[in-house]
Amino acid sequence: MYDNMAGSRLGQWLCLVVCILILLKAEGASIPITIVESAVSSGALCLDGSPPGYHFEKGSGSGIDNWLVHMEGGGWCESVESCVSRRDTFRGSSLKMEKTMGFSGILGSKQAANPDFYNWNRIKIRYCDGSSFTGDVEAVDPETKLYFRGGRVWQAVIDELLAKGMQNARNAILSGCSAGGLAAILHCDKFQSLLPATARVKCVSDAGYFIHGTDISGGSRIESFFGQVVKTHESVKNLPASCTSKMNPELCFFPQYVAQTMRTPLFIINSAYDSWQIKNILAPTAVDSKKEWKDCKLDLKKCSATQLQTVQDYRTQFLKAVNTGLGSSSTRGLWIDSCYAHCQSGSASTWLGDKSTEVGDTKMGKAVGDWFYDRSAIEKIDCPYPCNPTCVSVDSES
Repeated sequence: MYDNMAGSRLGQWLCLVVCILILLKAEGASIPITIVESAVSSGALCLDGSPPGYHFEKGSGSGIDNWLVHMEGGGWCESVESCVSRRDTFRGSSLKMEKTMGFSGILGSKQAANPDFYNWNRIKIRYCDGSSFTGDVEAVDPETKLYFRGGRVWQAVIDELLAKGMQNARNAILSGCSAGGLAAILHCDKFQSLLPATARVKCVSDAGYFIHGTDISGGSRIESFFGQVVKTHESVKNLPASCTSKMNPELCFFPQYVAQTMRTPLFIINSAYDSWQIKNILAPTAVDSKKEWKDCKLDLKKCSATQLQTVQDYRTQFLKAVNTGLGSSSTRGLWIDSCYAHCQSGSASTWLGDKSTEVGDTKMGKAVGDWFYDRSAIEKIDCPYPCNPTCVSVDSES
């Protein structure tokens, strides 16, 4: 009797496990990492010298020749010291990365939740170089053993994807979040140039439009920080020549200068009150010695009236930088909300869910799809904070 009961329970447990595995597979929750072994010979390596990786879910049906390449975010390292601190983490080594990953939001595989891109070839490139995929230093210090090779990493992954069928793409998007969203802008024209001339190719930057902004001290800490990133990784050679030929090359890490000469259509998903930018561009800790902004940066509801006015002025800075960069281009797309958030395209709840944030009665996922397929022009700019009751809390991959 007990044997039968035990057997029955075992059968039930096995059934449950199988059902969970099937569900996980259906949700795209177990997409394995692919390591680019061929990158070793070209020196296209993560900070620690390990080869880079990506997750790839193949397209099907009408999406078989469509490609969405999304780059992971995760900040930057601007000095040898900060890069050493990243080197032995998943931000600097493929050896430390999780072996499987789930896809959702813009990468989601459910038709109802991602109708325009669900059956495309969808790729997430892992971020392990700390330079938004721009670095290229040949020498490796024998003491630190740091490899500054982000530009080579990007090219090695793209080359492998081209060989896997992307060279025949009919439609393609280069996208990314945060540091990956910046990379989507910096590499956009190059990406387009590697694909068939007949392909529809566009780029989508989520929380990657970091502005050359003024901080609460009246200075620009972000200018010196980005300048150090570019110097440490010797990034200039991988920044768009259309920008570096016209101004101080280090400033070409800022989207507002790069976008001015871009040829490829660009869509900006961003909050005008991006939480990373408020914390690190407007009120970086280094210029807030009395920590007067500590609570305000954590929750805008805790800002004083004076601080909130400064935050509103930052929105004005941000919108001006967007217009400086993209001008009145007929190919630009904008979805700029007033939520205190960072990186919003990677979650099903914010992309096209029942309760997703709306700007001008339009959800992000619909806006990007309509823009990509030229169904309508999309320029959605939200009213000032705190006007939008549909905001969903998101703050990731800073």
